[in-house]
Amino acid sequence: MKPSANGLTIEVRARPGQPLGMPPARFLRDYWQQRPLLIRNAFADLAIPLTPEDLAGLACEELALSRLVTHEPASDRWALRSGPFTDADFAALPKTHWTLLVQDVDKWDVDVAALLSTFDFLPAWRVDDVMVSYAVDGGSVGAHVDQYDVFLLQGQGQRRWQISTDAAAPTAFRDDAELKLLRAFAADHEWLLEPGDMLYLPPGVPHHGVAIGSCLTFSIGMRAPAIGEMLADFAATVAERLPEELRYRDPGIEQARRVGEIDDGALEKIAHAMRDSLAVDATTLRGWFGSFITRYRAAHEAQPRPRPLGAVAFDKQIDAGVMLLPNPWSRFAWLAEGRNVRLFVAGEEHASSRAVAEQLCRREVFDAAELAKPGGPMRTLLRDLVNAGHLAIVRPRSTR
Repeated sequence: MKPSANGLTIEVRARPGQPLGMPPARFLRDYWQQRPLLIRNAFADLAIPLTPEDLAGLACEELALSRLVTHEPASDRWALRSGPFTDADFAALPKTHWTLLVQDVDKWDVDVAALLSTFDFLPAWRVDDVMVSYAVDGGSVGAHVDQYDVFLLQGQGQRRWQISTDAAAPTAFRDDAELKLLRAFAADHEWLLEPGDMLYLPPGVPHHGVAIGSCLTFSIGMRAPAIGEMLADFAATVAERLPEELRYRDPGIEQARRVGEIDDGALEKIAHAMRDSLAVDATTLRGWFGSFITRYRAAHEAQPRPRPLGAVAFDKQIDAGVMLLPNPWSRFAWLAEGRNVRLFVAGEEHASSRAVAEQLCRREVFDAAELAKPGGPMRTLLRDLVNAGHLAIVRPRSTR
């Protein structure tokens, strides 16, 4: 395929050890948040981590976030339903033109979660979830745009993807559908994706995918908080710390000239007061963001243990060889400040060692005895996280 006008190709083929078809540094420099990229055979010899039947079963779970999208081509009518669903719901579906989507499948299935290791070159706090969609022939969710980065990995079957790289492409939505479908869509690139192929799309790229036969697609979505969301949360955090005595002041005010007028002098004082209040130090800003990003749009919250473990009982279990596993619904992140580490778990801040913080963010089962000494602060931290439901106690280590 010929390079685009900027000299960068839009399609590459993966190489051994390079699922992006290039070093991650090059991908981040030239494509990330800038332009789409189709990577052929990105997941060579992909072992499908779950079946369509598994996905349908998950969509019947009360806590799963699932949706069904159906399309009637003759009338171009779209319908959206939210789960949980039943076997009868699936039995009543037409033979073609429907799609089942389930969010956060990586939280439910460890094999799906394993797909995320390929994206370790991205900051872990940027990765949101793996959404899995199953579509029958003609199934689609319509032409649309996403406001976040997404990697669309073809699992089973084939899907035809069309995209528009026109920066001036219209983005107005149709007003006759619950889905945010584009009113007009004109593609300038089209591909048929086979199992293992992956399409990367930065935010704002219009795209449309249609199943050719039945197919399974894995969508690895990134987290991209809106600036408005961050500003509102940050302002609320700052406001909680301001004393009630800190109020609008106007010493030396000039005599009012017109009844009811808010003059420029008052607005200038208000602007100064607002800027001064939001001007916080770097430590406060870092702490706020760590808290914000680890609770941002969390689908579920960890449930504390009904009977908290005391120090003696916890040490006894650790000494017996139990392992600890991070709750897949709890988000972990950390900040380094000198030799200290500020660990954030679901919005709460904790003092931690770097070794413990990194281990928690790997989301893998681990041996607490190797990281936390009895009676030490890290042993206390792990016990607190277990009692809060952010860590689970799992199988004993095997002994010989």
